[in-house]
Amino acid sequence: MDLQKVKQRFGIIGNYIGLNRAMEHAIMVAPTDLSVLITGESGTGKEFFPKIIHQYSARKHGPYIAVNCGAIPEGTIDSELFGHEKGSFTGATDTRRGYFDVANGGTIFLDEVADLPLFTQVRLLRVLETGEFLKVGSSKVEKTNVRVIAATNVDIPKAIMEGKFREDLYYRLNTVPIHIPSLRDRGDDILLLFRKFASDFAEKYRMPPITLTDEARNILLTYNWPGNIRQLKNITEQMSVIEQDRLIGADKLKQYLPDYQGEKLPALVHHIIDQKTFNSEREILYKILFDLKNDMNDMKKLVLDLMQKGGDRERISEQNARYIQRLYDEVKPEEESPVASPVEYRRGPQDPIEDTEEIVEESLSLADKEKELISKALEKHHGKRKHAAKELGISERTLYRKIKEYDIH
Repeated sequence: MDLQKVKQRFGIIGNYIGLNRAMEHAIMVAPTDLSVLITGESGTGKEFFPKIIHQYSARKHGPYIAVNCGAIPEGTIDSELFGHEKGSFTGATDTRRGYFDVANGGTIFLDEVADLPLFTQVRLLRVLETGEFLKVGSSKVEKTNVRVIAATNVDIPKAIMEGKFREDLYYRLNTVPIHIPSLRDRGDDILLLFRKFASDFAEKYRMPPITLTDEARNILLTYNWPGNIRQLKNITEQMSVIEQDRLIGADKLKQYLPDYQGEKLPALVHHIIDQKTFNSEREILYKILFDLKNDMNDMKKLVLDLMQKGGDRERISEQNARYIQRLYDEVKPEEESPVASPVEYRRGPQDPIEDTEEIVEESLSLADKEKELISKALEKHHGKRKHAAKELGISERTLYRKIKEYDIH
């Protein structure tokens, strides 16, 4: 299915890979009846994805109901979702159908599902597992055939640990997870969204669209956007209405971003990672290991050159082992030090990188790489240490010591 056509149909702007992946997952899961949990920060546009899933499902001709669980008072949430019988509580003057009854045969979208009270979570779990529910004040079991899609900006695993969300309900809702990326991570999508909003408001208020200077565009790209797309749209509307000068400069834009702190490394890091097709910090670690491997290959070449010039093989092998140890001593990071910044992973003490918000937690030492190389060499030569040592460029005695040191089986 053409993603661009889907974007046009639902008014979704952007080409960021994380956004495209989320849309692909929504389209793929749509024909099924699996429950979907959509996660992401507030203001990222989570409400579009349930509509995509519903429209590309077999239930598209059935009802679609969106419920904001956080906007319904705790005392009436059960009545809203499951209905109530007349006289079941003060003010219940008539029998009322709930959303799960009305949405029978269609899709119900539970936005901010983490705000549901625990006793309502139990009722929801029963609907998901059996399709059955009870109206408030009734003992008659009702049946419904509803596809449930939920969304939240809350860290649910943390809420489970705090006793605020049921773990069994989380796993039942999270059959297919879809994560919506935050605006700050979407790079040039920010400029596309700004131009779209500026054009829309120019048409709405019948005035020329606002534009940005290069410096102002750079501010858009480096700002943290805690309110995500909702905040960008709001600021664009404010400037469209208030500013007489339709070309917005950096200083003017900063007046609408009072918490702007200047260029932040995470935004720049993300931009650079996208350009180099680094999809995650793990790929950067692989790049580091690749460079280390090249260093070791250069070392082996040096040893072979020495051997061609003559000399005792055992002495050269021991020299090689000492060189490996020296290289290890020079390169091995401190045990509790994190891997260097993704942008400049070879920086020196004169080039510190400050204000980073994301630190790669994994730390891979040269010893780990050495162990891996030895294991692969032994596996390649079916455990024959003589041939493995020859390939590694070290003596059998050194190889035996390394095998014992690393407990390689």
